[in-house]
Amino acid sequence: MVPEPTTDAQIEPAERRYAEELAFLTAHDTGPRPPGWALTPRAVVTFIVGSAGERLRLPEPVDGLPASLEITAKFVGDRGLVERCAVTLAGERGLLLVGEPGTAKSMLSELLATAVGGTGSLTVQGTAGTNEEHLRYGWNYALLLAKGPVPDALAPSPVLTAMRTGRIARVEEVTRCLPEVQDALVSILSDRRMSVPELADDGTFLARPGFNVIATANLRDRGVSEMSAALKRRFNFEVVPPIADLTAEVALVRRQAGTALARHGHARPVDDAVLEALVTAFRDLRSGTSVEGWPVERPTTVMSTAEAVGVTTSLGLQSAYLGVSDPLSLLPGYLLGTVRKDDPDDHGRLLAYWDSTIRHRAENGARMWQRLYELRHVLGE
Repeated sequence: MVPEPTTDAQIEPAERRYAEELAFLTAHDTGPRPPGWALTPRAVVTFIVGSAGERLRLPEPVDGLPASLEITAKFVGDRGLVERCAVTLAGERGLLLVGEPGTAKSMLSELLATAVGGTGSLTVQGTAGTNEEHLRYGWNYALLLAKGPVPDALAPSPVLTAMRTGRIARVEEVTRCLPEVQDALVSILSDRRMSVPELADDGTFLARPGFNVIATANLRDRGVSEMSAALKRRFNFEVVPPIADLTAEVALVRRQAGTALARHGHARPVDDAVLEALVTAFRDLRSGTSVEGWPVERPTTVMSTAEAVGVTTSLGLQSAYLGVSDPLSLLPGYLLGTVRKDDPDDHGRLLAYWDSTIRHRAENGARMWQRLYELRHVLGE
């Protein structure tokens, strides 16, 4: 019998998932706020990086809120990076988060937008098919035919909605948009208004306080649609690096995978030793150097933390649904599936990793790595 799901949504938006924390921080930090902001910049940073295990206390009781609350860490990374992002948005500069795929740029942009404006859902997903209407506006053609170009017939983009409500608009993978589409952002970020000529006197919308744009771009997509110099000048760039600390990355993967498993009604986590082996292998292949300093040939596939979460979740689900008693035996197959996404030659690079790094660890007597080396046959030739 399949267990009942634990929630009515696969992934809740941040404003619902962290509603109590947001309400608590609103009451807790009553310092100065930039125009239109839901939280102070200090509270924005605390919401994202957490309160470091400290229980914050309200200055006075508030109905419906606890007297004290520990704020969970949602983004694993440099606090200084988050502080610079908050200051950029407070200064009404556009923010561009760049980095390798899977470094939580989208998650960080959602958290920032939610903390500043109350929602991270005003999002445009950049693709080769994204057009100017996705950044500006379109029309409800049934109403347009019935009533003509009136405000009710307007279909605002998430960006226009953010301008009219004083919130943050998010543009994901901005370099995947065609250059002429990207250029629609130039005037928006410069003039802070949008004109709809068809509406005549009612056709100019001015950005309300709090409006801004957070965009993301993958470093590996830099050549897809290079941003113009004019657009680059409208953004402050912040690089989101991979997680530097092994322990922190293991904890993040455990937490994220645990949340995914809980949605299936399975609370049993993946064994810690298996999880550490998985994350260690991802880090070795991602960086091109093992933790011991041995050289590793990097695959073309990005071995991101997000991919590690997906593999860990799959290990847990297969153990839970199919009754696998040895999840370590599944690891080579899932690693192969991850590595062989872009280049068939990456199969050979994974085999070389097995024959060098994993073999060396096995020879040093670590039982888990000995077992992994014995499973080399799963990778084939």
